[in-house]
Amino acid sequence: MGLGSTAKKLQGMSERAEALYKQVQELQQRITNLEEEVDDTHDTVNRIDHQLTEQRELLLAMAEQQGIDGEEILADTAIDQAELESDDEPAEPGETTAE
Repeated sequence: MGLGSTAKKLQGMSERAEALYKQVQELQQRITNLEEEVDDTHDTVNRIDHQLTEQRELLLAMAEQQGIDGEEILADTAIDQAELESDDEPAEPGETTAE
């Protein structure tokens, strides 16, 4: 094998290594960007959750002023929602659904 052939192979390997290195750098940047987006989303979810809690408390206080039992309404709604969700779940193998 001549030196020219070896040099060509080394040049090819070097070019592929550079291309792979570039790809790795791009992936690292994408991962960093995704991490930042996840952090931002987490902060947003926490802020919305806090606002939702405040709104719930406000609505419960308003309901109480009007003589409405807000907690009872929330409990009934949770029960109704759970029943709907259980109706939407597929039956386990061997189970039959009553209709």
